[in-house]
Amino acid sequence: MHTSIQYQMDKSALMSRCCYDNHHFCFAILFSILFCSLFLSFRAPNHALTFKQLNPSNAKNLTTNTHSCIGRYVYIHQLPSRFNNYLLHNCHSLTRGTDKPNMCPYMQNMGLGPQIATSQGVFTNNSWYATNQFLLEVIFHNRMRKYGCLTNDSSLASAIFVPFYAGLDVSRFLWLSNLTDRDSSGRDLVQWLANRPEWKKMWGRDHFLISGRIAWDFRRQRDDESYWGSKFRFLPESMNMSMLAVEASSWNNDYAIPYPTSFHPSKDTQVLQWQRKIRQQKRPHLFTFTGAPRPELEGSIRGKIIDQCRASSVCKFVDCSYGIERCDDPINVIKVFQSSVFCLQPPGDSYTRRSIFDSMLAGCIPVFFHPGSAYSQYKWHLPKNRSSYSVYIPVKDVKQWNVNVEQVLLGIPEGDVLAMREEVIKVIPNIIYADPRSKLNNFEDAFDLAVKGMLERIEKVREATRRGIDPSIGFADEDHYKYTFSQN
Repeated sequence: MHTSIQYQMDKSALMSRCCYDNHHFCFAILFSILFCSLFLSFRAPNHALTFKQLNPSNAKNLTTNTHSCIGRYVYIHQLPSRFNNYLLHNCHSLTRGTDKPNMCPYMQNMGLGPQIATSQGVFTNNSWYATNQFLLEVIFHNRMRKYGCLTNDSSLASAIFVPFYAGLDVSRFLWLSNLTDRDSSGRDLVQWLANRPEWKKMWGRDHFLISGRIAWDFRRQRDDESYWGSKFRFLPESMNMSMLAVEASSWNNDYAIPYPTSFHPSKDTQVLQWQRKIRQQKRPHLFTFTGAPRPELEGSIRGKIIDQCRASSVCKFVDCSYGIERCDDPINVIKVFQSSVFCLQPPGDSYTRRSIFDSMLAGCIPVFFHPGSAYSQYKWHLPKNRSSYSVYIPVKDVKQWNVNVEQVLLGIPEGDVLAMREEVIKVIPNIIYADPRSKLNNFEDAFDLAVKGMLERIEKVREATRRGIDPSIGFADEDHYKYTFSQN
């Protein structure tokens, strides 16, 4: 860079002196300069302009950064605004299906929500926000806009990101009986994608999108008003794409990534500061359950867990029924989790819960009752050795289930408890989404691991194609064992 600037200065000086020297000599110098400029321009690397467009501020690291992006380039589709920005501009329409009277405030700060100004000593810095879990689509899109290996040339891309706010869109219609309304945006999207030149490259198998809702919300299996959700993920084109969601379905092209928490650090020191704080935290409660009973759900274990917790002198129960306690207040929630050694995470309306990640963020060891709550879900983000960071108490038959949770937890040696807590604390960077307006330097967060996992997934499909294997085989099949321990 400095050599180029000096070269331009020298060229200007020579041209000035030509006014006083022989005209022929001046012409010769000018000819030489033009010849050198042309020669250097032809010798310049082909990727120079492309990378400068990708990341102008890092142009000085051109060679190194470009090479590090090989196999990692992502192209973002520029969708019609009805599929994303329109929804944000009409945020008042997104309150249906939430417990919020108005979703608009949660659009602040690039989807992180309102910043928490004071935390009564619960938090350590100003990186905490009242984040709504359904805004993950917006947070992820804003992170993707700052991804270091973006390209405007789709032919260079290893993956194509589709910034469709699928969960926000369908939330407007999930509770309506009109199936056309539930399905219309998804149908229009896949039609738009299928007409793009990028689609023909791998017929959509290099495309991925994200949902802040569980993947089951897009897998209605019958055109019957009594059946839940849209049929978006059963559309032929959509079956060729992969979806990242806060909870995956049992189909192979759905992948789970963490729910967003309230912690969105902008620099590494904020992560380290938080980890130090929760290592030193005093935990007077052996275990905690934060949630509500689900008496209407056949097979729910929550009722028995709540009864045990209420009967125990070492359990803290936070009742989230009908707003009895402010379970949507990050300060209240994290404060309880900070004071507990173990946090119970039984399934609720679905297998997974945001509470899993809120509790781990507070250094609380999760206790699971079904493999579909974490082990078969967040394989890119949580340790493979489940016993290193969690406790598993299986529930095969709720009616016959008579395990005493307190006795199980009291039976775990203190050394094992300390080791599990340390593993949970180490995992924290993997389960948080950093502030989209900045970047962590030494940690991979949930976004980084999700993109890495998706790139690896697409590369496996590409490799199978190179070997002459039909890429459709198994790509979008249902795996009835996905929610068991039979999977690696």
